[in-house]
Amino acid sequence: MLFGRRKRKPIVIPNKTVKEWKYTTCNYCSTGCAIEIGIDEQGKVVTSRGHAGADVNRGKLCIKGLLETELFESPGRGTEPLIRQRFHEPFEKTDWDTALDTTANKIKEIQAKYGRDSFAVVSTGQLLTEEFYTLGKLTRGCIGTNNYDGNTTLCMASAVSGYKRSFGSDGPPGCYEDFEHTDCLMAFGSNLPEQHPVIYWRLKEAREKRKFPLIVVDPRVTMFAQFADIHLPITPGTDTVLINAMMHVIFDEGLEDRSYIEANTSGIEELEKLAQDYNPKLAQKVCGIDEDTIRQVARLYAKADASMSIWTMGINQSTHGSDGVVNINNLNLVTGNIGKPGGTSLSITGQCNAMGTREWSSCSGLPGYRYLENEKDRKDIADFWGIDPEFFPKKRGLAQTDIFPAIESGEIKGLWLIATNPMTSMPNLPRIRKSFQNLEFLVVQDVYEDVETNQYSHVYFPAAVWAEKEGCHTNTERRVNLTRNVLKPYANSKPDFWIFKEMAKRFENGEKIEFPETPEGAFNEMKQLSVGTGRTLDISGMSYEKIEAARGIQWPYRADSETLKGDPRLYTDGHFQTASGKANLIPVRFVNNNECPDDEYPFWLNSGRVVEHFHTRTRTGKIGNCNKFSPTPYMEMNPDAAEELGVQHQSYVRLTSRRGDAVVMVQLTQRVPRNMVFIPFHYHDCVNRLTLGLLDPYSRQPAFKQCAVRIEHVDQEEAARLNAERRAY
Repeated sequence: MLFGRRKRKPIVIPNKTVKEWKYTTCNYCSTGCAIEIGIDEQGKVVTSRGHAGADVNRGKLCIKGLLETELFESPGRGTEPLIRQRFHEPFEKTDWDTALDTTANKIKEIQAKYGRDSFAVVSTGQLLTEEFYTLGKLTRGCIGTNNYDGNTTLCMASAVSGYKRSFGSDGPPGCYEDFEHTDCLMAFGSNLPEQHPVIYWRLKEAREKRKFPLIVVDPRVTMFAQFADIHLPITPGTDTVLINAMMHVIFDEGLEDRSYIEANTSGIEELEKLAQDYNPKLAQKVCGIDEDTIRQVARLYAKADASMSIWTMGINQSTHGSDGVVNINNLNLVTGNIGKPGGTSLSITGQCNAMGTREWSSCSGLPGYRYLENEKDRKDIADFWGIDPEFFPKKRGLAQTDIFPAIESGEIKGLWLIATNPMTSMPNLPRIRKSFQNLEFLVVQDVYEDVETNQYSHVYFPAAVWAEKEGCHTNTERRVNLTRNVLKPYANSKPDFWIFKEMAKRFENGEKIEFPETPEGAFNEMKQLSVGTGRTLDISGMSYEKIEAARGIQWPYRADSETLKGDPRLYTDGHFQTASGKANLIPVRFVNNNECPDDEYPFWLNSGRVVEHFHTRTRTGKIGNCNKFSPTPYMEMNPDAAEELGVQHQSYVRLTSRRGDAVVMVQLTQRVPRNMVFIPFHYHDCVNRLTLGLLDPYSRQPAFKQCAVRIEHVDQEEAARLNAERRAY
């Protein structure tokens, strides 16, 4: 008897002859993988591979990186600048000069009528660092609006805020190498195998060589939680309670590093006093982790020779995300786990170059971690650029999450969006959609013409993608790596660097400020601005050639560096960027979630990533082998809760919150508790129709993670049709 096909057709991988390999860096997540792109005899990209000599990924790539070369000719790419009078009218093709002139004139018109800050700019975490620097030069030095931010506010603002509050400066203090030295690792709200697969591979390899405890704190049984020694399925939003209870145990049993605390921190008395209020017997009733487990984890962490914490959006995307980061820092400071191998507070960044925008974009201040509030910083940059310091505002303007309400209220009349897609990424989407209709002028700059936000634009700039450009990224561990230009930009698209440089010529200060002709010229300016007494962000010893030779260099890397290796860790000398030179121990008292399940909305809604997709699927949704594994919005639901409601596996339901609704397919699984559902956040018009949208008071980052929903039955045929239409879109 024959089984299977009568005539088998085995899979054949076609031979791809490569004439030349070109060096670049992955443009998806913050891991910072080095990639080589294979070019054939005709100059066409035919394949890619991880660079075996790069310390970050050591030849490995995840599915997104392996398929990244398909981006160059993926569907929906912009070919020409587009223009129209009203957003509901058809676009017309135009030339670049007309598109740039129209935009510059409209910006000036709006600013003349309503004031300089009536026009806003929102960028991304996916440009090259030289492009960020040039955009900052344009926005701060020429356009002059103070309402300028990046979409990194949605993912990393709480980490930035927490680092600044604790250590006096942004900048992750640790590195991936710490996996190889730590004796205990605690992960908060991080599903590393799906979010950052190559970083997880580094961790897994380290644990295989030298076993150490892995503790995962997550309300969902993620893939990471399944691999952990201890999984703490915490009540959403109560991380602060868990950490305070751990510190209660540490202080009560004398497990703190008293000598480190006295030499390198301030505020210990207030922190000890606060911790007394978080006895594990009481804390367990709030955070959902039993008293004995809290004590066990606290002892494991404090007694280890070196312990480290990592976290991603499970901490950051909350109304108390900044406090969560501060408390993780508190835990590591009181146990002496900052500035030594294997001991660190390491935020795992989301976007490929979120660090680059934090360092050089001038979104929250001025280049190189300088502050608008600091008179000397304003003067230093104004003198370097050749403009009057009074042109700069004296404090930061609105964050991205405050810009959209300002559009709603009429404070902002015009907006320039650069490589960001708020029609999918922002919380409370119905409100965002309505606010776009209030704009007098919107310009969208994106690789893809069919990006959702372009529905409301008046001008569209087609941008080049990834290795159609040249410049640097900074990854999670402060490693600067290089993307070499591999191909010419697609059709008549242009590199973002070129667009910013050309736009500057249309403003008065653009005649005073020198804009380098090449990204490398901009990088050389950044090097000069990175030098300064006590400045951690020092890249003065770097060059494109050195970066490529080293396959990435961590900062600080000073001009007198004799090797191709930067400093892997910050604060190794115990000196911090605060006024006192000591780290701040900041008591963090628990504040409950703004919205919790109740009789009307009985389920927690949780969201996160899947390995096949990146953020709003603007790119991965167009890559066949990424999209086919996860093509449709779905919801994980506990089988016991489903049985009670009469919900079947792979049926459709409507999720409703106090803000909106979404129709999703059900996947029954024990990965979520009975009172919770989980939805990947990548899908257009889905989870962010439901999310809360309230902001952290320090970071202005929105609460994507903790809100309440109910489940309703829907017509299955209608839902299937809607889903098919979504997939076609």
